[in-house]
Amino acid sequence: MSFRGVFIAVVIATGMIVAAIMINRVRPPVDVAQPSAEFVRATGKCASCHAKETPGVVHQFEMSAHAAEGIHCLDCHRPTEGQERLDHRGFIIATQITAGNCRQCHETQYRQYLRSRHAAPAWAAVMGRDAFTDEQIAFAERYHPGAVDRPANALARLEGGAATNRGCLQCHNIGEPNRDGSIGTCTACHARHVASVELARMPATCGQCHMGPDHSQIEIYNESKHGVLFNSQKAHMNLAAEPGALTTHDMPVPTCATCHMSGLDGMKVTHDTTERLSFWLFAAVSQKRPTYLQGQAEMKEVCLKCHTTPRIERFYVEAEEVVESTNRYVVAAQDIVADLRTEGLLTPEPFDEPIEFLAFDIWHYFGRTAKHGAFMGGADFVQWHGFYELLAKTSELEHSARKLRASDASRAGR
Repeated sequence: MSFRGVFIAVVIATGMIVAAIMINRVRPPVDVAQPSAEFVRATGKCASCHAKETPGVVHQFEMSAHAAEGIHCLDCHRPTEGQERLDHRGFIIATQITAGNCRQCHETQYRQYLRSRHAAPAWAAVMGRDAFTDEQIAFAERYHPGAVDRPANALARLEGGAATNRGCLQCHNIGEPNRDGSIGTCTACHARHVASVELARMPATCGQCHMGPDHSQIEIYNESKHGVLFNSQKAHMNLAAEPGALTTHDMPVPTCATCHMSGLDGMKVTHDTTERLSFWLFAAVSQKRPTYLQGQAEMKEVCLKCHTTPRIERFYVEAEEVVESTNRYVVAAQDIVADLRTEGLLTPEPFDEPIEFLAFDIWHYFGRTAKHGAFMGGADFVQWHGFYELLAKTSELEHSARKLRASDASRAGR
């Protein structure tokens, strides 16, 4: 073909492309918005409406493993036993999606979760026992004595409903009892429509709740060597790997999920985040858990993926020394408050005198911080945010106690 013929052909083809683009621009959106295969699997009528009303939901679902497996919207949204029903544009759906819906396919994970402190103990820590059935209380108390069969949190009551609803319960509702008889919500960690195992493995996901002065795990993790390595290498990790097939090649640096839940290199996967723990670190005075030896052995098995046995053993010895030392500070503070009550210098009511807030801070903030820092590799949190504050607050507590006694003696004319 001559150069002239080629040139004419190119001009004609270019003109046809430009004309097609111009015509396409004036076509109605419904003609040109071609759905992806995932969109079609997102269930026809549900997706066609929600793509206009809540498009982010449809996009999130398109990205999910559920969509890839051909899961239908109604597979999750249909009512299960005990759930209220709603006629929604010709479909019968549940008015509230709970862990009861997820357990249709993930029963093992749900039963493991029920044994954890993420379940009933999380809600009861703020709201107490009242919303639970006797059966639910009995089940949870077998694994966490005193954690559910308890009154509502005294400090939360004093702070008021606004602080409780928009503060405490935004995290503690992970263990809220539902009207259908189930407990909690899986979406706290996995999100609703993306239903992502990758999201649940991100430290930032855990850090939405495990943060702040009373449980500063995310701050400690970010300071630790684990956190620094993760932030530098996360782009090269396969955080979406199947739980039962996860290896150190996928995640060579641990996240919260790696240590507490994941089945790394053939280990057992669990949704009971307490299985690998050896102490009640959240408690005022931390004691060994009934499953101390088993929990420690299982956590050490994770550590062995990267560390040698002598290093692991030394780490545990030093961390437990921090627990013992912290306990001594807390017990001393508790004894001072108890003696003041015995002497009639404090009322029986909680949090109605400044010295009670001091005693609370000693264990709930600084004691916990030192203990968590020791077990998670956060040196600054062990010392400056932990023991230094323990020392300073103990001195302040002792001074306040002396002032109370001196004031009482002055009034008595002694």
